Amino acid sequence: MAELPDLEVFAEILSRRFKGKTLKLLEVKEAKKLKITIKEFKSTLEGEKLTSVSRYGKTLHFHFGDDHVLQIHLMLRGELLLLNKENTSPKFAIMVFHFSGGEGFAVVDILKQATPTLNPKPADAPDALEMQLDYFTTIFSKSKKKVKEVMMDQHKMRGIGNSYADEILWHARISPFSLSNAIPEKHIKKLFNSVSTVLKKAIEEIRKENGDELRGELRDFMKVHGADIKKSPTGVVIKSEKINGRSSYYTDEQEVFL
Repeated sequence: MAELPDLEVFAEILSRRFKGKTLKLLEVKEAKKLKITIKEFKSTLEGEKLTSVSRYGKTLHFHFGDDHVLQIHLMLRGELLLLNKENTSPKFAIMVFHFSGGEGFAVVDILKQATPTLNPKPADAPDALEMQLDYFTTIFSKSKKKVKEVMMDQHKMRGIGNSYADEILWHARISPFSLSNAIPEKHIKKLFNSVSTVLKKAIEEIRKENGDELRGELRDFMKVHGADIKKSPTGVVIKSEKINGRSSYYTDEQEVFL
């Protein structure tokens, strides 16, 4: 699943390539997630100029004209593909965007779960890179759930998924099995700082690797999250267990608070 750093870079690339261009044709290949008719959807966006692309949590927002926003959530397996002469309508496409000048991109998903939403309502929870320390401290102090569960709860903070939760917790040296309200305040502050440090560093790495192309999710720079990583950068063996059905990677360097 694409997480905050991936999507931040995708938004930058799409903005650079398509900002200021007019959406000439919008092909809707899969409409089951649309809450309006295909005709209404197309008529709202076709002919409009793309003014910007931004990221909010785990979603991308495509701003068209003066007042229309198309939100896209890639869900578990969704991807973004740039169109080329050999591939104008990719396999498993959910929708295909054709812009003035002949360029375009497609949202593809073999599971058909990628979700478009026209003019979405504002989310209640803050983005992971926009949280204040007071808010961050409060959501953990009021929860008896495992710290990793709270970090991945999009109703508490938006943008962090399984992979980056592991990376952030290792950076802060806090075990994913720690109970949220048992973590001392000084360690919560360290965790708060780790959120920003890890995510911003990942954005830099992904930005450098992608250039002006959409290369998909990149994980080569991760420290602990990954079945092929055997030891942390400090030489400690990486362990793996399931938390809510998701593989969690951690080391004995991470303190457990219960």
